[in-house]
Amino acid sequence: MTVKDSLKTLFIINPIAGVGKQKDIDIIIDQYLDKNKFIYDLKFTCYSGHATKLTEEALNNNYNIIVVVGGDGTVSECSKALIGTEICMAVIPCGSGNGFAYHIGIERDIKKALLQLNSNKIKYIDTCEVNNLPFVNVSGIGFDAHIAKIFATTEIRGFYSYIKICLKELSYKAQEYEIEYNNTKRKIKAYAIVFANTSQYGNDARIAPNAKIDDGLIDFVIINKFPSWQIPYFLYKVLKGKVLQNKNVEIILSKEMKISSIKPFAHLDGEIKYFTNPLNVKISDKKLKILVPNE
Repeated sequence: MTVKDSLKTLFIINPIAGVGKQKDIDIIIDQYLDKNKFIYDLKFTCYSGHATKLTEEALNNNYNIIVVVGGDGTVSECSKALIGTEICMAVIPCGSGNGFAYHIGIERDIKKALLQLNSNKIKYIDTCEVNNLPFVNVSGIGFDAHIAKIFATTEIRGFYSYIKICLKELSYKAQEYEIEYNNTKRKIKAYAIVFANTSQYGNDARIAPNAKIDDGLIDFVIINKFPSWQIPYFLYKVLKGKVLQNKNVEIILSKEMKISSIKPFAHLDGEIKYFTNPLNVKISDKKLKILVPNE
């Protein structure tokens, strides 16, 4: 491949994502990226939402690939602008959880992830939305939205900080929801309803172990009411990818679900959003073009 044929690539780097894995990322990219395949630029985000703006600008500058260097929040910001386009998104995981990257098989080590980028294939994946606001990974209402709201304000990031918050909030009470899906209406009392396009929150904490990113279905994970003292055991099962062994967990596969509640706020890929009832959660088949590792 000649320079003329090289893929014009933009690395969008979140310098404060996660716990600093992206330190000296410019040097690492220069050392490990195949320059016969890629001609690239680097841009760093400066504020919340900046990754979306940088991606939108890239759409007008003939880039072939956007490489997200950050966590699930940065992935979400970039994907918002890429849904429905023919520009590929790739990911170098540098966040607190990296659920999206780990689901699609990206290595945790940045150098290894760049080597995977050198040898990749194209995949079209599903995207989801809640009342017309998009998400690509795992979102939800209830306990995990409550935790996401607190986590967003904490200065100490990372996996253990997230778990610490969960354990501090064991007094959280199950909420009442009215749900409608597949011509069925129900009233339930649950700790959370998770909307999973991928299998995990991050760090291999799998809330929907069988979720597929290109099957045209959302895995709606209903965590029914159970004694609060069992929450640590439940979290352990999530971390071990064995949540389906819990009798209080129900998973519904559907293209769409309408949800009404007393507190209609949810997190979309970790970002808190406030809604009016009902929340209309639905999927769009294969609207995002990404790069995944060659198997």
